[in-house]
Amino acid sequence: MLRTPICDYFGIEYPILLAGMGGVAMHKLTAAVSNAGGLGVLGAASLMPEELRAEIRKIRELTDKPFAVDLLVPLPEMLRPYLPIMFEEKVKIFVAGLAVPAEAVQTMHDHGMKIVVMCGKVHHGEKSQAAGADVVVAQGTEAGGHTGEVGLMSLLPQMVRAVKIPVLAAGGIAHGSQVASALMLGAQGVVVGTRFVATNEAQAARVYQERILAAGDDSTLRTRCYTGKPCRVLRTSYALEWERDPSKIKPFPQQGMISRDNKVMNYSGRGEGPCDPDRTFMPTGQSAGLIKEIKPAAEVFSDLVREAIETFKSAQRFLADDTREKFSAAPAR
Repeated sequence: MLRTPICDYFGIEYPILLAGMGGVAMHKLTAAVSNAGGLGVLGAASLMPEELRAEIRKIRELTDKPFAVDLLVPLPEMLRPYLPIMFEEKVKIFVAGLAVPAEAVQTMHDHGMKIVVMCGKVHHGEKSQAAGADVVVAQGTEAGGHTGEVGLMSLLPQMVRAVKIPVLAAGGIAHGSQVASALMLGAQGVVVGTRFVATNEAQAARVYQERILAAGDDSTLRTRCYTGKPCRVLRTSYALEWERDPSKIKPFPQQGMISRDNKVMNYSGRGEGPCDPDRTFMPTGQSAGLIKEIKPAAEVFSDLVREAIETFKSAQRFLADDTREKFSAAPAR
């Protein structure tokens, strides 16, 4: 009951993708989502090229199912060192964040890669399609991490109407009812991030996960203070201090360097410095208020599928009462 054309396109069972969360969506989580029937996406933004190779090989030790690699590509030189690795390791799906990898599109296609681009505005989707992207993701401002200003409910149907390539939905999705809603609005699938941070397989500091469990619908803010680009994170005193005078925030990537110097980037719990719940960069979507426990990724995935199917069945029952009869009996106009 939960299958769309994107499933055949990617070779997956269900139209649910893991968000390529840099430093969090590593080999264990990526493989777990792929094994559950979705598309695992390796968040490679924090990796050096040879580390990317190692992670890809670890994924293949855990699954023979399709998976993708996600990198931030605001500058062409940030992508170039990784291309030979992905080609040599025969990665077939690439997810681009922060920009369209226009310079590499033809080469990627020549190597049999499908290109997915994260988009926060309709214009970004149109630009991605023109550059040769195969799929775009309409990412609403509700999303954790780098995100735009437009809400998913408004952005998604506009994106579907604006482009001819498949559209996926992202931003604030943590329950199957939201999966069903996105599909009803025209998406061929969804991308889920924050819900998978709170899983056993996520490479996330325990403090980070516990802050998500304690969060409400208003526990995040959108700030440039950690990376230099607008990013939705859990509210911290560190971020609020920067937001008192945003003019002091440097552009990307300089602000990211400042954050590393200040030792506030160890959200994975494996880097330098502590994961301080009142200072550390913790990308989190507005869906955090729906997340109340840490579970295995396969269980989270199963819940999303079950809840989506239940939502569709509930909608069918609602229409079956009298609304369906009313509309079927109405005279044609």
